[in-house]
Amino acid sequence: MSHIPPLDPNVAARKGFRESEERLKRFWTAVDVAEGEGGWAVTLDGRTPKTPAHAKLILPTGAAARLVADEWDAQGEFIDPATMPATRLASTAIDRVSQVRDAVADEIAAFAGSDLLCYLADHPTSLAAEQAREWTPWRDWAALELGVVLEPAEGICHRPQDPAAIARVRDLALRLDDFALTGLAMATPLLGSAVLALAVQRGVLSGEAGFALSRLDEAFQEGQWGVDAEAAERTAVRRAEAVLLDRWFRALG
Repeated sequence: MSHIPPLDPNVAARKGFRESEERLKRFWTAVDVAEGEGGWAVTLDGRTPKTPAHAKLILPTGAAARLVADEWDAQGEFIDPATMPATRLASTAIDRVSQVRDAVADEIAAFAGSDLLCYLADHPTSLAAEQAREWTPWRDWAALELGVVLEPAEGICHRPQDPAAIARVRDLALRLDDFALTGLAMATPLLGSAVLALAVQRGVLSGEAGFALSRLDEAFQEGQWGVDAEAAERTAVRRAEAVLLDRWFRALG
């Protein structure tokens, strides 16, 4: 099992990270952020809420704290965790990722060993051509800007990558603080690519654009066979996660 819960709270619950079944009523009126020792705190009527592990909800930047605070401010009569993904990210960073940084970096690096951008379709040729056109620039970017050299292959047969490239991804992950590392750990499996996740984290690719690149094969199949409502709903949820992660990285600065 991953060392971090999925961003989608419904998926998280299925994997064992369960929210309380009791519906909690909103117990505050005013929401704000305040700078103090250790960073920026979210405040509810002047008091800082706690994470599930009872740590104070304190973030490294005012923008990130505001992103979380806006979720609390938007709550109605009852708290709905499904509408609070940034709060989940912050709590995960504080409670979980801070304790298992090496293991989380290992998980991210493992994706580089089978990165989506390295597996081009062998047929149909039109899809293969689109993947080559859209993905090659990002493999080139990873090699030039990150020092991560990954070799492409055709078809689904696994192609081992240079251990140095995988180690480099791990090192880049560990250079991040707990909050950015948490975002990267969420973005990597969502996009199926450590390269795309790092591009979003660094602000050279938007979350929505990264998500579109990650699903070229799905989009091609939809163009051939159409889209059913259930698949469209799943895609919309995943796209929203990618957009939220982009906002998270930008808020962290």
